[in-house]
Amino acid sequence: MSDLNDPRVFFAAERTLMAWNRTGLTLMAFGFVIEKFDLFVNMLAHQSAAQMTRGVSFWIGLSFILLGATVCAAAVLQYRVTLKTLRPIEIPPGYWVHMGTLTNLLVALLGVVLTVYLFAHQV
Repeated sequence: MSDLNDPRVFFAAERTLMAWNRTGLTLMAFGFVIEKFDLFVNMLAHQSAAQMTRGVSFWIGLSFILLGATVCAAAVLQYRVTLKTLRPIEIPPGYWVHMGTLTNLLVALLGVVLTVYLFAHQV
């Protein structure tokens, strides 16, 4: 339990959660770029759609997207553990403490949906 009785502790935990959210989003964006890199290379090589195959960048890109989704989900777990250590006086009255949690979970879910979509619709 925290003995500071200071709402800044809660806001620091929330900022950390949002920093992990940005990290997860960045990993997903990087994974998407890597996943689409084969398409760019195939276009430069003037290959037809029938000749395109799933290259290494496809699998690495999907891995980065899933890593980003995992980071967002793990950040929620860590945030919830931190919230349990805080006293009610450290959380401002009426403040909705679960907005960051919902945001991270939604980003994680959308990362998984993006992975499934890219896997199902790959040439």
